[in-house]
Amino acid sequence: MSQTETWTVLRLLEWTTKFLRDRGADSPRLDAEVLLAEARGCRRIDLYTAFDQIPPEDIRTRFRELVRRRADGVPVAYLVGRREFYSLSFRVTPDVLIPRPETELLLIRLLDLIKARAAEAPDATIQVVDVGTGSGVLAICAATASTHEPEEQKSKLQITAIDVSAAALAVAQQNAADHKVADRITFIEGDLLAPLAAQQELDFVVSNPPYVKQSEWESLAREVRDCEPKLALVSGEQGTETIARLIPQAAERLRSNGYLLTEISPMIEADVRRLVEADGRFDPPTVLKDLAGHARVVQARRK
Repeated sequence: MSQTETWTVLRLLEWTTKFLRDRGADSPRLDAEVLLAEARGCRRIDLYTAFDQIPPEDIRTRFRELVRRRADGVPVAYLVGRREFYSLSFRVTPDVLIPRPETELLLIRLLDLIKARAAEAPDATIQVVDVGTGSGVLAICAATASTHEPEEQKSKLQITAIDVSAAALAVAQQNAADHKVADRITFIEGDLLAPLAAQQELDFVVSNPPYVKQSEWESLAREVRDCEPKLALVSGEQGTETIARLIPQAAERLRSNGYLLTEISPMIEADVRRLVEADGRFDPPTVLKDLAGHARVVQARRK
């Protein structure tokens, strides 16, 4: 950036958009707007009424540093410390995956099934476990979705969020506090469903588990490979190792007509189907496709 040029908000956005585009950013204009709003301490929409304003030097310095780090491959969500999911804002750090829009399909299906279960048995307690909660988006959105319900109905939805990473759980707990549902979610550190009592009966097990194959790791986008936690991404050589362990654990704890819902990669759809069918304790699984038409969620109902 030239020191002699007049750097209005609009000029900063135009220059940065080109700069990031030349460095391979997928959404350079959006990135530029989010980072400038962060540097100015304003909402992104507020930039549109400030195009002619000239930010002071301290803001431009902050903005240049954010842009430099973005050009080096650091995801915008980590630079600003948050990401929107299901119209809610969540804290994110390099200890957790950045929530993806595709995961909203998993959440929406869970919410639909919870609503149907509550209608079938309005007096029953509904037990939901989010396995590998990460930033907590699934558990927290499930809790916030029922905030309009009467208090007695809220208490019938009991949510547990489990993660093997203590650092990830700390982020999830902060998010739960931010959204005022911390008292409605039990957070537990542990591997899959192992921390739960064997006799504990569940209605729903939902998970966005690691499902990237080890061989796919090097081909991931640089900002994913270099910045996001590998533990939450890579499952093993087949990509199904974590899901293969989760299926029998879920079968042991789910009530009859309870559901296992898990996000998948389209590349492992057939393998996950076979794993569910081989267990023998579930009805034939169904697969939900995302907006791009890719297999994204496997749903299995306990017999």
